[in-house]
Amino acid sequence: MGAETKRAGSEDQVRVIPKHHTLVRISHWLNLPLTLLLLASGLAIYWAAPVFLHAPDPATGNRDALAGLGIALARFLEEGGAGAHSWIYDHFSLGTRQLAISLRLHWAMAYLFMLNGVLYATGLIAGGGWRALLPRRSDVAEGLAMVRFYLGVIPMALLRRDWPHPPVQSKYNALQRAAYVSMPVFGVLLVLSGWAMHKPVQLGLLERMFVSYDGARIVHFLSMCGIASFILPHMILVAADGWDTFRSMVTGWSARVREDSHE
Repeated sequence: MGAETKRAGSEDQVRVIPKHHTLVRISHWLNLPLTLLLLASGLAIYWAAPVFLHAPDPATGNRDALAGLGIALARFLEEGGAGAHSWIYDHFSLGTRQLAISLRLHWAMAYLFMLNGVLYATGLIAGGGWRALLPRRSDVAEGLAMVRFYLGVIPMALLRRDWPHPPVQSKYNALQRAAYVSMPVFGVLLVLSGWAMHKPVQLGLLERMFVSYDGARIVHFLSMCGIASFILPHMILVAADGWDTFRSMVTGWSARVREDSHE
């Protein structure tokens, strides 16, 4: 890798560079199905004992905040009725009354998720990718430039106007770095809070790190929300960034076009 070629009829240089270690790419693609299965089984478990409760609704008698959100969504989508209280669980989980199978599936996927995390960390270290995640002094200015680009890329495409990508002098732009650093943090919190709930007696010290059993449940739920909220924006922003970004996570290399010879 690292060889340079010239475009025919152009002075632009195309530099092919290695970007993602093999283990990073494998763990990246495994992470999506594992995360979706963890979400589906986790929500089915949550249904059996919701931690976010409110006073009983006078009309429905519901105390589960997540079920209340489902009722509101069902009404908005005109899908009300007797099953409205389980709308979120029916659409995004294995469904209600599936506690036993959900627990088994959740822990099976959790072990694979932890192994996948080790695989990812090994790839980051072996390939030196961890260096690209370190913060830089230019992150604030570069992050604002990327926000402007992402907000304008679709309108400008519809208007058929040029909307150049801000220059990025490193492997990731500032927004990517912030997102990619936050995911391992959420992942570690998920694992620690999950073990605190699974073995609250044997791992009492770990449980007390989260204040209480319910504290661990809240951290676990919010960490799950953090990871889930990353999936769709990640896919949209990869599409906005272009084909080279997607290809680099499949092949491991990137083709950067530069108008000059320096990086």
